[in-house]
Amino acid sequence: MDQAANRQTWSRQIEFTLAGIGCAVGLGNVWRFPYLCYRSGGGAFLVPYLLMLVLLGIPLLYMELTVGQYTRRGPVHAFAKVCPLLKGVGMASVAISFIMCTYYNVVITWALYYLFSSFQQPLPWSSCNNTWNTENCTSHSTNSSHSSTASQEFFQFKMLQQTESVEEAGKLRWELFLILILAWILIYFCIFKGVKSTGKVVYFTALFPYVILIALLINNVQLPGALNGITFFIVPEWNKLLSVEVWVNAAAQIFNSIGIGFGSLLAMSSYNSFNNNVLKDTLAIAIINSFTSILAGFVIFSAFGYMSYLQEIPVSQLAVDGPGLVYIVYPQAFAQMPLPQLWAVLFFFMLLCLGLDSEFAMVEVMVTSLMDGFGQRLLKFFKRKELFVLAVCAAASLLGIPCVMQVGIYVFQLMDHYTAIVSIMFLAFFEIIATCWLYGVNRLSDNLKEMTGSRANIFFRICWLIIDPLLITVILVFSIIQFKPARYEDYVFPPWAQGVGWVIALASIIWIPLGAVHTLWTLSGSLTQKLKLSITPGTLDEMSKIPYYERGGGMFPVIAVTNSSQYPTEKTPIQTNL
Repeated sequence: MDQAANRQTWSRQIEFTLAGIGCAVGLGNVWRFPYLCYRSGGGAFLVPYLLMLVLLGIPLLYMELTVGQYTRRGPVHAFAKVCPLLKGVGMASVAISFIMCTYYNVVITWALYYLFSSFQQPLPWSSCNNTWNTENCTSHSTNSSHSSTASQEFFQFKMLQQTESVEEAGKLRWELFLILILAWILIYFCIFKGVKSTGKVVYFTALFPYVILIALLINNVQLPGALNGITFFIVPEWNKLLSVEVWVNAAAQIFNSIGIGFGSLLAMSSYNSFNNNVLKDTLAIAIINSFTSILAGFVIFSAFGYMSYLQEIPVSQLAVDGPGLVYIVYPQAFAQMPLPQLWAVLFFFMLLCLGLDSEFAMVEVMVTSLMDGFGQRLLKFFKRKELFVLAVCAAASLLGIPCVMQVGIYVFQLMDHYTAIVSIMFLAFFEIIATCWLYGVNRLSDNLKEMTGSRANIFFRICWLIIDPLLITVILVFSIIQFKPARYEDYVFPPWAQGVGWVIALASIIWIPLGAVHTLWTLSGSLTQKLKLSITPGTLDEMSKIPYYERGGGMFPVIAVTNSSQYPTEKTPIQTNL
């Protein structure tokens, strides 16, 4: 049975577009983009950001969606078809997505914890009159390193109850553990029926965050000082554009925000109808993702302006990178607003929706890839696909337990640093090499013509062939040059923890060389013949179907090659198709 021909498809094409938007638009749009923008010249940062969107984000997303839709497979089998030598790229993307889904769900757990806490009167992080507060607690931000805000102490001492270092494991936080299980139950019911259930969920999870963002913005701009925060956000500091780091940050933000290399969008596009207009989906996902980042920037910085007005300190002293932006600084702003419970509930419910979209996309990569490779055997063992999805979710939830212990914030930071920053850049580099150079821009354009009736235009072909490989190489080089060991706030991880981080990074990257070695080991012939076969699309797919001929004591597959005289035989090579 041809799995591709009998593959599930989205009930309506708009469901894939919404799922793609939900996958791309995540928590990074709310906390990472505004932070990068203020640190990199405010409005000036939009220049390299939008340029990288056009040159890097849109072309690479177009490439991934094309590969997924044409091959109708998840990342593992898609790259095995595209370039057998680098089939490990697909395995690495699945590994990265699975590792990320084990700790990313902890962020959803935090959002649920804050959501439940937001129904209290007053908000529990609004004052220092609680059992978990220390004598250094203050209701307002100060320049003193010895004091901490009520919001900060709620995050650290009430919710996380964090230890002093990664070397102190502490106890299991039962409240967080139970909420983590609840989060995984939500994920399971989003994806257990495949794209049929996911397609219905995304109508809400992808669209409702915009309702909340717009409501928050309308509320925030009416607050005193909001204009100062917005001005700080958008007024350009043009001299910052002379820094190479700003351009690298812009490219990296586009790259990570859209989700290039994670395999999620590629996996979801494999459920598209064969003749779907890929370019339309590409533009919708990429442009709406960037629009959301900019909209979130206005929401966040209007609240920061209000905070700076109340506390009479500069906006720059309020901005915090990472989880602190949405779990410390912004909740502190809610406590000062009219109707604080209402805005807190809306905000954390929005974070829940943003997180769920990205999370079930990452889990879907693992489910799709395993079903593509071992579907019949898995269904024979689990009887139903729903039970298999349940097993994947259960395994991932168990691996997330360290993140809900008292040491959890350190585990989270370590895994995020070495997975989302280190691994993805190496993976992206080899994905570009496999698809744009070894598979080839002409083949990719031919695939598009077969699906949509028209080839990729000259702009996309130039980006795929020259601009994108060059940009990815520059980002990779500067990521290596500027690499800094993982840290959490002022705490620098000890050497053994950094070593664990590199093991986590290698857990995904290692599949690329392993896949290459396995392909060369599997193919017959001399090393030169193996290398030629290994970069021939569809070679591994055809191995079990095509005839072999005997030459020099070895058995060699008869395949379609550019120059058939390389394989002298009386048989006519059969034409293979990807």
